[in-house]
Amino acid sequence: MRKIDFNRDWVCKCLTREDTEHPVTLPHDAMLGEPRVEESLGEGNLGWYLGGDYEYKKRFFVPQHYENKKVLLEFESVYHNAEVFINGEKAAFRPYGYTNFYVDTKGFLKYGAENEIRVIAHNADQPNSRWYSGTGIYRPVFLYVGDEQHIPVNGVKIRTISCRPAVIEVTVKTSVPGEIAVEICRENEAILSVIAKTEASSRTPEAALRLEIPDAKLWDCETPNLYICRVVFGEDTVTETFGIRELKWDAAHGMTINGRRVILRGACIHHDNGILGACTFPEAEERKVRILKENGYNALRSSHYPCSRAILEECDRQGMLMMDEYVDIWYIHKTEHDYADYLMDWWQEDLKDMVEKDYNHPCVIMYSTGNEVAETAQEKGIRLTREMTEYLHSLDPTRPVTCGINIFFNFLSSAGFGVYSDEKAKKNAESAAKNAKAAEKKAGEKKKPEKKKKSVGSEFYNTLACMLGDYTMKVGATLPPCDWKTRDAYAGMDIAGYNYGLFRYKHDLKKYPQRLILGSETFCKDAYRFWEIAKKNPRIIGDFVWAGWDYIGETGDGAAEYADYKESCPAARMTGGNGRIDLLGKPRAEAAYTRVAFEQEKGPFLAVNPVYQKEKLRLTGWQLTKALESWSWRGCAGEPAVVEVYARAAEAELLINGKSAGRRKLKNTCRAVFKTTYEDGEITAVSYDRNGREIGRRSLKTAGNDTVLRIRPEKKTVKPDELAYIWFQYTDRNGIWKPMEKHMLQVTVENGTLAGLGSACPYKEGNYTQHTVKTYYGEALGAVRANGRGPVRITVCDEKHTCTAEIPCE
Repeated sequence: MRKIDFNRDWVCKCLTREDTEHPVTLPHDAMLGEPRVEESLGEGNLGWYLGGDYEYKKRFFVPQHYENKKVLLEFESVYHNAEVFINGEKAAFRPYGYTNFYVDTKGFLKYGAENEIRVIAHNADQPNSRWYSGTGIYRPVFLYVGDEQHIPVNGVKIRTISCRPAVIEVTVKTSVPGEIAVEICRENEAILSVIAKTEASSRTPEAALRLEIPDAKLWDCETPNLYICRVVFGEDTVTETFGIRELKWDAAHGMTINGRRVILRGACIHHDNGILGACTFPEAEERKVRILKENGYNALRSSHYPCSRAILEECDRQGMLMMDEYVDIWYIHKTEHDYADYLMDWWQEDLKDMVEKDYNHPCVIMYSTGNEVAETAQEKGIRLTREMTEYLHSLDPTRPVTCGINIFFNFLSSAGFGVYSDEKAKKNAESAAKNAKAAEKKAGEKKKPEKKKKSVGSEFYNTLACMLGDYTMKVGATLPPCDWKTRDAYAGMDIAGYNYGLFRYKHDLKKYPQRLILGSETFCKDAYRFWEIAKKNPRIIGDFVWAGWDYIGETGDGAAEYADYKESCPAARMTGGNGRIDLLGKPRAEAAYTRVAFEQEKGPFLAVNPVYQKEKLRLTGWQLTKALESWSWRGCAGEPAVVEVYARAAEAELLINGKSAGRRKLKNTCRAVFKTTYEDGEITAVSYDRNGREIGRRSLKTAGNDTVLRIRPEKKTVKPDELAYIWFQYTDRNGIWKPMEKHMLQVTVENGTLAGLGSACPYKEGNYTQHTVKTYYGEALGAVRANGRGPVRITVCDEKHTCTAEIPCE
């Protein structure tokens, strides 16, 4: 079927507040521009956005000859409870806000005339999410048109039968029986062509072809070789990209790709793209995958919902593995209006659409049926675990199935702790209403202490972990009842997903000799310990840290922050601040630690706690350090300084201006902490092997007294309609970063639009659609979309400086 872009010429308006229609191009996140207020019923989970229902409309002409054609609409995702109307008639309803779905237009279109499509995205029913969801049609929409003789959408499926020799199976479905031509290409060169016929042996005619690929180049993380399969049926042509890779998993070898063991160095990611909100843009997904791979990760977990097509395409191209996850809720609520009301009626349709989206992508190596679903401690939930696994096997027998179970919480929930009830939801709503009234009080009037809402589900566990610490939670997971409340569910999946269960690994390897274990969600500080265990035990197949990249919402009792970057308004908390990569895409010091822990680099790397900060922070389990890779703390001479060194070595030494400030042995760790005294100049970390020989060194220098405001585009050129990311950073004239610079920046753009502007600070007044931003440790980031009318011109100014840069438009 012919695929037509259907993303332009829409209008949008809010239905729950006074609003007028305004033009939009999809993808579009209506929530991104909403007010962030204490009246938000989604509260910190939503980043304090208000929420609302939105209507999208588009008028389009349908030619007369389409009357005899098959016409489908694909919505990659609409958040949420989407209703689709065509010419005033309801054509579809899809409650899940993270799945792609199709609308058959038969019986709804007017041929040879103008038509109207109207989509209502409901998101006023707050709270319904544990994180920032976005609102509206935030992923692309496409129109598919096919003649009577056509290949249906998702009608071509490709899987690897073996890699030596390289044999693939191509299954083609057609609307009617007939002759098909199949061509396999690599780098635009045809290497194999076959003619076959589809037979009407089932409801849909199909043909299954086994093809041996000559001189095949296999797909893996290091060499992500891709092929094109082109299928022609009558006037219809379908092109699919695929990779030849053989995936296996068993107790003897763990997980292997093309016969070689792979340990998953994974990162959990949410769907939002930071300052761009929930929108799926190819440039943003390419950048996300690239930065995560550059920082040592070889796998992503789409926590906690199916990922976009765009990120799958980038994972294929860049050699990044994907665990595609279905949902965060089964039939027990985690928030009052979440998907629990719909799941039991829709899970089969949802999983089918997820598998059809994923099937041809070599990057997808596993499905996950859920995250921290405490239902797995109940008989009903155990049955559902097995049913989902078996159903996924029926759709796709080539990939294993897991489910991320929070081991300690399964026990706690079975004892009645942190379980959702309507009564708790009512109390939380009343608490939110009281907070809203308090926000309306006059400035300066003394407020009564606010009552904390009662958290449930995953939020209950997170709050408890912040109070008691990650060590206590990991010890809690070793209690015998935690085993009793998870073992039956684990028996119903291929790979057991352990959320925060590191301390169980060695015990369970002995007790369950056939069990494969995946750290489906882990703490950053555990990377070294995990890696050492996994190297020796093939049944430990991988680790997914929470979180790989910071994200909007789920602020809870999130990462600690210094007082000078906090805002007084409770609704200012925007992110949890827990990513190894910050919200803007800059690797934190924790990313350097992780690269060393996973032996992707030997180091040494240096990071320094902000020297001028005197406040002692209590870090949560999801945060290893607040250290920055900078020695620019002018004015702090003589002040205490804490320096961290990350290295795969026997010892690490710290030099300050050439003099030793200490030497530490690195036994069962790759992190050394030095307490010293700050002085301007240069610090150097030196690593040594067991014989005392130097094996590496790295330095940081203090920036000069001069201050420069720089504009640093990530790309040298930009295409029309393409996104470009632009850094705003304070440095000295030599480009050395100055993190102590704090300023309010104002940004203007010519020959483009400012799509988003923000900093990595977890606190923010307003939202990311504004043209002003406060720097966070001397930095901010903008995303600009070029309009193609000339070079994109960006101007930024603060209280003293004005700086301009241009990006040529191709």
